[in-house]
Amino acid sequence: MGRRSMMSDQLKEEIAKELGFYDTVQKEGWGGIKARDAGNMVKRAIEMAEQNMQHGGRP
Repeated sequence: MGRRSMMSDQLKEEIAKELGFYDTVQKEGWGGIKARDAGNMVKRAIEMAEQNMQHGGRP
């Protein structure tokens, strides 16, 4: 898997725990999660990035 992900593994794991499907990731890997869970994970990551930009992104 040579492609670099926009999200770090640590961030993905954190979001998976928050959204309640981290146990699936541990058992089956990232390929085992539902498309809906993957979509929610991306949405959550975008929300977090937007919050970070709002709070700390200005000089």
